[in-house]
Amino acid sequence: MEIPDPVSAPQDPVHVRRTDEQGRGTVNLPPHDPPTTSDGVFNASEGRKLNREALTKYTQINPNSQNDETSQGTESSVKTGDTADHSSVKIRRGDKSDKKDEEGLTDEEGDVEWAGNIEIGTPKQKFLIDFDTGSSDLWVVDKSCTEGPCAKKKQKYDAGKSKTSKQESGTFSILYGDNSTVSGPIHSDTVTIKGVTAKDQEFSSVTTLSASFADDPTAGILGLAWPKISNLKATPWFLNAVEQGAVKTKEFGFHLSSGKGSELYLGGTNPELYEGSLEYHKVDPSDGFWKVLDASIYVGGKEAGKDFSTIIDSGTTLMYGPPDAVKELFSKVDGAKLYDETEGFYSFPCDKVPEVSFSWGQKGKNSSCVASLAASNLGLGNAWLIGDSYMKGVYSGFRFGMEKIEQDAAVGFAELKKK
Repeated sequence: MEIPDPVSAPQDPVHVRRTDEQGRGTVNLPPHDPPTTSDGVFNASEGRKLNREALTKYTQINPNSQNDETSQGTESSVKTGDTADHSSVKIRRGDKSDKKDEEGLTDEEGDVEWAGNIEIGTPKQKFLIDFDTGSSDLWVVDKSCTEGPCAKKKQKYDAGKSKTSKQESGTFSILYGDNSTVSGPIHSDTVTIKGVTAKDQEFSSVTTLSASFADDPTAGILGLAWPKISNLKATPWFLNAVEQGAVKTKEFGFHLSSGKGSELYLGGTNPELYEGSLEYHKVDPSDGFWKVLDASIYVGGKEAGKDFSTIIDSGTTLMYGPPDAVKELFSKVDGAKLYDETEGFYSFPCDKVPEVSFSWGQKGKNSSCVASLAASNLGLGNAWLIGDSYMKGVYSGFRFGMEKIEQDAAVGFAELKKK
């Protein structure tokens, strides 16, 4: 299947197929922009920030990382940068007849996080949070967190005001790359997203917040990955909602758009947004990620790499591959050269944009442009990290196994409907 051209600009959709069609739920999401200036020029400073965020996140949550002394929990993505212009998006649930019941989501930091509102407690307390397929826990800021990075946070959880809140044993803690932490007590409470409710959902209301979150407009993160990488050792919210019957299908779909219309669809996929069928690929969840095996990458129809795995992560903006593999790929791109050796960025002539494609288990105003595929050692072995720069060009479905969540789990992609 083809992927959008790996450049820092809006991209064309991908051609794929799907074997099975369902429509169950939707959560509208905000548009994400690549690390470019208003006139489309690559912003090296923002690019470096994105690299640091990806490196910090995966050195914290990956057991194969070189940073072995840190926690293997998932909520370690550091969100930094200036707040971008906000555009509305949708969150939907597919098993409701009224699909007009939608709530706007916003791209809070220009391709760094896809955020929307959730509700916790009885009565409901509202929080703007980041939806992340690369992590598994839910945390929000606690009312007692008032100093430092918490000073700017307006949305804070108050356990004393919720009749359904329970204090759980233990504490939640993550060590970040800058040696700061996010930590706090563990609670369970009712958590609702667009009418989909999970009761007794474990989460943390953090009382210590990393400085990296000081200017982040969101109040926390909700992870959509696998239980194995839960720092809370708890069932992630979506699976909890499925087990309680709030969602009938163990699948959710993402449409991440450079403009308006992004959404997270709960309980299936939204056929109104893609052509034909999703092409599904089996997931290996052994590391806790949405990891698809047996990938190959092509440049101009010629193979440039094979037999590697790919992690599909809505919480990462760019795409990353092992340095040697990325170097090999760009050696096959006419005019490509190393743009920034430290950060692993490559450039190529803007008038000769390479045709790059991924395949899983089958074939499938400047003088230069900077690719949204970078070389980086993230401690993931031969795995490539596939973020929003790919997901914006396709419709993506994430499916757990129906009997056992690990069996027949898959990620699917489809061509976006032409507007």
